[in-house]
This record gives sequence, C-alpha cells and structure tokens, in this order.
Amino acid sequence: MTEAIVSPIAELLLGKLGSLAYQEVCLIWDVKPDLLKLERTLKTIKAVLLDAEQQQLHNHELRVWLEELKDVCYDVEDVLDEFEIEALRWQVMVNQGSITQKVCTYLSWPKSIAFRFTIGHKIKEIRERLDEIADDKAKFHLTDRVDNRNVRREREMTHSFVFDSEIIGRDEEKKDIIELLIQSGDEDQNISVIPIVGMGGLGKTALVKSVYNNERIDQHFDLKIWVCVSEEFVGKQLMISIIRSVTGQNHSEMDIDQLQRILRDTLAGKRYLLVMDDVWNENVQKWMEFKKLLLGGASGSKIVVTTRSKRVASIMTTTRDGNGYKLEGLSYESCLSLFMNCALREGQETHPNLVKIGEKIVKKGGGVPLAVKSLGSLLRSSNDENEWKNCLNLCSLFPKDYQFSDIELVPIWMANGLLWSHDEKKELENIGMRYLKELESSCFFQEFEQISGIVIFKMHNLMHDLVISMSRNECSIVNSPNQFISKKVRHLSFVDTDSIRDGLPSSVSRLGHLRTIIVPSNEMILSQAFVDSCLSRFPLLRLLDLSKSNIEVLSKKIGNMKHLRYLNLSRNYEIKKLPNSICKLQKLETLVFEGCIELKEIPRGLECLTSLRKLTLTTKQKRLPENVIGCLNSLRILNISNCENLEYLCDDIGRLKTLRTLGICICPSLLSLPCSIKYLTSLENLILTKCEKLNLRIGMEEDDNREDFNSTRVQLRTLIIQGLPKMEEFPQWLLHVNTLESLTIFDCPNFIALRESLQNLKSLKALYILKCPKLTSLPENIRRLITLRRLAITGCPALSERCKKDTGEDWNKIAHIPLIWLDGEKI
Repeated sequence: MTEAIVSPIAELLLGKLGSLAYQEVCLIWDVKPDLLKLERTLKTIKAVLLDAEQQQLHNHELRVWLEELKDVCYDVEDVLDEFEIEALRWQVMVNQGSITQKVCTYLSWPKSIAFRFTIGHKIKEIRERLDEIADDKAKFHLTDRVDNRNVRREREMTHSFVFDSEIIGRDEEKKDIIELLIQSGDEDQNISVIPIVGMGGLGKTALVKSVYNNERIDQHFDLKIWVCVSEEFVGKQLMISIIRSVTGQNHSEMDIDQLQRILRDTLAGKRYLLVMDDVWNENVQKWMEFKKLLLGGASGSKIVVTTRSKRVASIMTTTRDGNGYKLEGLSYESCLSLFMNCALREGQETHPNLVKIGEKIVKKGGGVPLAVKSLGSLLRSSNDENEWKNCLNLCSLFPKDYQFSDIELVPIWMANGLLWSHDEKKELENIGMRYLKELESSCFFQEFEQISGIVIFKMHNLMHDLVISMSRNECSIVNSPNQFISKKVRHLSFVDTDSIRDGLPSSVSRLGHLRTIIVPSNEMILSQAFVDSCLSRFPLLRLLDLSKSNIEVLSKKIGNMKHLRYLNLSRNYEIKKLPNSICKLQKLETLVFEGCIELKEIPRGLECLTSLRKLTLTTKQKRLPENVIGCLNSLRILNISNCENLEYLCDDIGRLKTLRTLGICICPSLLSLPCSIKYLTSLENLILTKCEKLNLRIGMEEDDNREDFNSTRVQLRTLIIQGLPKMEEFPQWLLHVNTLESLTIFDCPNFIALRESLQNLKSLKALYILKCPKLTSLPENIRRLITLRRLAITGCPALSERCKKDTGEDWNKIAHIPLIWLDGEKI
C-alpha cells in the first residue's frame, strides 16, 4: 500500500515563505509578488490536505492528485532552496571572504541579474502547475481541517484507568487472573505475588488495568493501589507512591523510617490489591526488604506485577510453578479486529483493500498488539503521524536487520528537511531524538542499546515490510542493473556491487530529481566511474554517501552540488586531497571524512561552510589550522579521529558556542587539549578515546589564568574517557562540572585515584569504572553523591573486592546507590 503524504512538505514550504528572513531574500531579487501568489495557492490547497490524505485509501484518482501535488511541492522546495543558497553565498563572501573575493562579489551583480531572470521563469512555471492542481481539487469535494500538529511523547508513567472496549481478545486471560486474585492464598505465604510476564507490546498493562477495574475485584478487596515502578526500584519512592495512592497525601519530605510506619499503618488489617506495573528490578535483596513492609495486610492480600523479565518474575512470584502468569500473543482473529479498529476512522466503512492489508500485516505481526495498533494507526493517516511516515520512508533504503545509530539516522532525516520547528530555539537534533523515542515506544524500532554515548537500534521486520510497501513510489533499493525504477523515485540505495559494476544503470541515470544516494553495505566498494556519474547527473542531491569509495581523486564538480546537506566520504583510504570546491556547499549540514587516513590536510576554505552542524574528520596534519574550525558557528558535533600525527587542536575551538558533542578518538600523538575548551558553553558530551600521549592536566591545570568549567557555565552532561594511559588521577578541572550526569572511565591502566572532590559532581547519576586495575578504592565522599543511581565496576580486581556487599571495606560508601554491578553481576 503506497500513500502520498504531502501535508508536512506543504507546512515546511509555507513556513519558509512566511519567515522574515525569507521575505528579505525575496526583496533582493524582486520576486516577492510571484511568491506571494504561490503562497496563497499553497494555503488553499493545504486546508484540505488532511481530508485528502485520509480519503486516498478509497479513491485512486485522489491519490494520483496527491502524487502530482507532491511532485510540484518538491519542485517548489528546490526553487526556494536556490534563493537560500544564493543568499548564503553572498553572505559568506561579504563576511568571510578576502578583499579580492569581496570585490568579485560586488562585480558579480550582472550575474545576479541573470539569476533573478532564470529563477523568475522557474517560479512562473511552478505557479502555473500549482494553479492547475488547485483547480482540480474542487471535484473531490474535500473539507477543510485544522492541523493540530502535536508530536506524541514517549511512554509516561501508567495509571489504572482503561475502557474495557479497548481490550480485545483477552477474555480468557482476564478471567484466569481474576480467579487467581480472588481464590485463597497459600497458607504458608502472608501475601501472594502474581507476576504477569511477557515481551514488550503484548498488552500486559492494559490487561491488568481491565482486571483492576473489574466489579468482582472491587467487592473482594478493601484497598486497591496502583504504582508504576519502571527501571529504578527505589524503596522510598515506592512507599511515597503507595501512601499517596491510598490517602491522597504526599509525604516526600519524610525520611524512610517515618514512611515505613505510615505505610504499615495504612495497610494494617486490610485486604488489599497492589499492582506494581513495569518492574525491572532483579536484585533479590531489594525486593525481599521491601516486601517485609507489605506484610501487615489482611489474609488474601495480593500483589500483581507486570514485567518483561522472566528473572524478575521468578524472584517475586509466590505461584507454585515459580514463573508467574505468562502472557502469550493475541490470536489472528483478535489481532485483525484490533488492526481494523485502529485503521478505521469513526464512521468509516471497511474497504476490501484495507482488509487485505490488515490480513498481511497480522500474519507477520507475531500476535503483538502494540505492533498491530501502531501499524493500524499509521494507515489511518492521522495528522500528527505524517512526519513520522516521511521519516520512516527513508528507513526503507536500508536492508532488514540493519543496525542503525542515532548519529547516522537523525542527520539523514535533517538532510531531507524532515525535521523542522516553528520555534528556532528547538534543536533539530533534539526533535530527531524525540521521534526516535516515540518510534521505539510504538515498536517501529527495537533492541535499543547505548555504546559510548551512541544509541544503536534496529527496525522491526514487520515494520520494515510495511514501510517498503508505503514508500515504493519515492524510495527504492537497487540490487540489479536491469531493475525497473519509477521516475518518481527520489531516494535510492545500492546494496549490491553487481548493480553498478559498469556504472549507473540506465533506469537510474534518468532520475534527474534524485535527492538521496545511500550505500548501506560495509562490503560494497564504489568505483571512480560511479562517483563521477553521481556528481554529473544528480544536481539536486541533498544526501550523498560516497563512503568506502575506491577513488584517489574527488572531482571538483562536487562544488556544483549546491543543494547538498549531507556528504559522507568516510573510509576512502586512497584519497590524499579533497577539492577546495567542497567549501562552496553553503547548505551542507553534515560532512564526514573520517578514516581518510592518507588525507594530507583538511580542505582550504572550510570556514565558509556556515550551515555545517556535524563535522567528522581525519587528517595527517600535526595541528589543526586556526580560524577555520573555530569559525563554524552552526557546528553541533565535532569528531576528530584516526589522526596519527595530530599533536594539537586549534586554539580557537572555544569559539564554537553551539557545539554540543566533542569526540577525539585514536589520535595517538595528541599531547593536550587547548585551554579554550572551557569556553564551549553548550558542550554536553565529551568523548576522549585511545589517545596514548594525551595528558589531561597539561594546558589546563598548569594554566595560571585558568577558569574551571563551573565558572564558565559549561553544560557538560556526559564524559567518556577511554584508553588514556597518561591519566593517573581524575583531572581537577573536570571535578567542577556540577552538571555532569554520566562519567565513564575505561581502559586506563595507570589510573589510581578518584579525588575526594568527586563530591562536587552533584548531578552525577551514573558512574562506570572499567578495566582500571590500579584503582583500589573509592573516595570517602562518594556517599555524598545522593543523585547517583548507577555504579558499574569491572576489571578492577582490588576495587571489586572492597565493594562487595556487606563484606567489602567500601560497601558502606556505595550502599545508597540503587543499581550496582560488580564484574557484570548485579548486586
């Protein structure tokens, strides 16, 4: 099933046309009247877009109309981009160019007149096409709808209310659980605990809600209590939540002893039902200690636990089999019913095509209700999901089981204009991460894990199949030289070397409007002929992945790709020089050339890339040049890696006031960090990895006029230090970062001490110490880190021995921390 989703594109175009900055650009070339007419036509069409997008499933002619409209909208975006690019080039030359360049800029006014003439013709042609499409909308009798765009948030704390009509196909399970709760408990147990265990998305919480609100349960129990536990099992917080659920009073200011007395009094003599939703705690001792506080209720009191973990269920259960109640997937019939409920709008009749789609989806759904609901809702075309549909379309360019990362996928979305906000203060990267979290909670993405600050995940296979079917009009994977590809396709990926062994297939060469070329395979090597063809034939590309290319020279034609937002040149092992024409790409947001180990120097004029938000580089230079990287005022992410000769960074790095992530990896000759790093006031993540000669004290703690991070208001939240043999003690200047939330020290063989001033890290939530064999004790003041929630110690034999529960000399320093791992074992 393919759909044409146009409303986000129209919204983006109207946002551009209405912005003050754009109005000023249009005045320069005297095209404002034409663009105003274009804007009015777009507004009249956009008013009915939501209705059109929802009706297209049942109306082929309407779907064709939307496809034509989408094509024109893309062309409008191309023209508007040309305005922005031309304006950016002028601005760069005036602000940063040499005297000669500035003179040339002013002398180029006649050329600018030619640009105005050409662009005027393009606008007129597009406006005429758009007017024809606008006239055709009348025959579809579409109605205006308000677009209340609202990106949903990730899963919040659960509550106990649910409509029974929302629970489909769980009548038998509901009956079973109610009987377990009402029947007499085990006489040997003061209280019975019944875990409901199953994979994420099965509907455990919804089922227990239905049980919780059942009339028989109301009559059987004196008290009903619902608490959402989630990842951290904190006894004090659980006591506060239970008391508040029963009495309505908040006693968060009380200490643990006061709380336990109130809790025991609240439950005393009453037969109660306690639901503990979403439990992850695998610490037996924590559960047993907390369970003691719940033993004062009347006979027949029950605790219901929902969890994904079989281990959690085995720890908490009092059922005879020791496993709890295992929830299985829904039946095929129930899943199909659930899908149709979600896919159909109120009052909409069932359509045979929708039933066929539902049957296909449900067969592959594995009986997981959340997956079926998410897919049904997606096909319903509700307006707050249209941005996700367009983001998901690009995911169809990658093969099944492809391992995505946030630092890869979010810039890809950005390059294609899929992340935007009316509020300029909202970071596009943050919007992208919010989308990822929402898509995770809806089961589109799964298997999330964090490695060295990078989020890794995969797409659910069922979702991958659906996304491919939805996006085939725009996205295509090329795996054969003779493969047919629609002229409407704008995004391509190449997954097979044979498909491009002799250059570009003819079906690809004619795709003049192509916007994306991706090569997701790590085993595929691109030829010089393929690269040169891409640069010659696709001038409208926004995203070009030339990583792992077998080339020695990149053509100067790269400077003509003025629409490029994303350029990946990583792991081109033979290339020695990048053309300076790259620096003409004023719209470029992401530039990656890490792993180009023979690259002698970074391109000259790099400071002209004023839109650059992410830069990942490798160079053979001993020092990064001044007044280059420090001039990139839009830079958010800077990664410097595999620089064998690099001894110093540039001193002006502190000018990067928007930089949020700085990574320095495998730079074995690097001696020190520049003092100006303390002026990176937006820096949130600092990653230092495998820099054998790096001394974190040189240049920082030896600076007589130094200011610590705290006094310069650095916002550092994550710090990862790995493979630094020169580090013996944690640097004093980093112990003043009172915003730091996560600290990792990994593979530092000579690291011997955490300073007592560690207590200054008042926001620290996670501390990971791995493979630091000479570290033998923790500072006394670590007990003052009351925000610390996670501690992991691995590969530190003496320290692990001292931190053993009850017997270790340092145990009393860390006993307050909720989650502790010693050599991989949770304690």
